[in-house]
Amino acid sequence: MENPQPQQVQFQADPQIIKGVYTNNMQVSHTKEEFILDFMNISHTPQLISLVSKVITNPAHFKRIVAALQDNLKKYEDKFGSIDSPKPEVTQASSESSKFGF
Repeated sequence: MENPQPQQVQFQADPQIIKGVYTNNMQVSHTKEEFILDFMNISHTPQLISLVSKVITNPAHFKRIVAALQDNLKKYEDKFGSIDSPKPEVTQASSESSKFGF
């Protein structure tokens, strides 16, 4: 029996997306069907908040994102040491969704 060759997958992205964006604040909200992640940049002089990216995903994929973030944070701290960070500020939104920002 022959071993199948791995398939090559083409990755395509707009050059502006590849460049990336800086964010120093995030807000998460959800409905029964979706999680919405709003990434923002807060400039303190003058006080200005810019939405730089919005990601909308389903609950199962959101759970995988959280697991990947936790795994990568652990690997980072194992290599570079613990990150000293204050607890995020948590705010409650309407009963239809829950939001928090940090």
